[in-house]
Amino acid sequence: MRKEWRILINIINKADIVLEVVDARDPLNTRDKRLEKLVRKMNKKLIIIINKADLVPRDVLEQWKKILSKDCYTIYLSAKKRLGTSLIWKAIRKFSDKDVVTVAVVGLPNVGKSTIINILKGSHSVGTSPIPGYTKSYTILRVSKWLKVIDTPGVIPKGNREELVLKSVLRPEALEDPIPPAVALIERLLKRNSRELIKRYNLDEETDDPYVFLEKLARRRGLLLKGGKLNIEEAARIVIRDWQSGLIKIYFMPSDYDL
Repeated sequence: MRKEWRILINIINKADIVLEVVDARDPLNTRDKRLEKLVRKMNKKLIIIINKADLVPRDVLEQWKKILSKDCYTIYLSAKKRLGTSLIWKAIRKFSDKDVVTVAVVGLPNVGKSTIINILKGSHSVGTSPIPGYTKSYTILRVSKWLKVIDTPGVIPKGNREELVLKSVLRPEALEDPIPPAVALIERLLKRNSRELIKRYNLDEETDDPYVFLEKLARRRGLLLKGGKLNIEEAARIVIRDWQSGLIKIYFMPSDYDL
């Protein structure tokens, strides 16, 4: 068993309620079913928080909430914009009437766990960063007379580099060759909303070829290597970085997964 999972089991054991944070742009792909199975096995209450709701239309959020609620209680909010955050306290109180409740905030790196903890705390006592994997250890915080919160390290799921980039787990700087993961990401984004992606980078015409897209982006940004060759690798890192930071305004719907 990996060290992070041993830590996670210890954390869940200490908690009364587990808040799993997922990305509103792609809730299904940023869920961790293995984590959810572990929480249920340990007889803990599970609440799914769909974060980054400011990046997705409300009707789409309602669709995802309806689907995820079939498995467990689900809310959506934007921690960054402070929209709907009162729902967190209401959800915690709904599932526990203990004098002191301990809540664990879990999920993949870069879904906004630390920002949610900062909201519960009421001050920026936990470091936040858009770099996946920023939180390396866990901390128990007493955020009020009745509430303790455990900040957890981001759980790195199994998968190849392409899958982990799509989940915003691997930062582009950590990739020796960012082109294959970027191509996989761009292919998925073009299929979902090619017009929005072209608009984001002010490209002159649409294309359904991810590699051609990277060439156009490199040319548009003046990304050149010695001898005038296009710097495709840097273009790839830009797209990955923009997706992970929320600058690309594309989201996925239940219908994209035939749900």
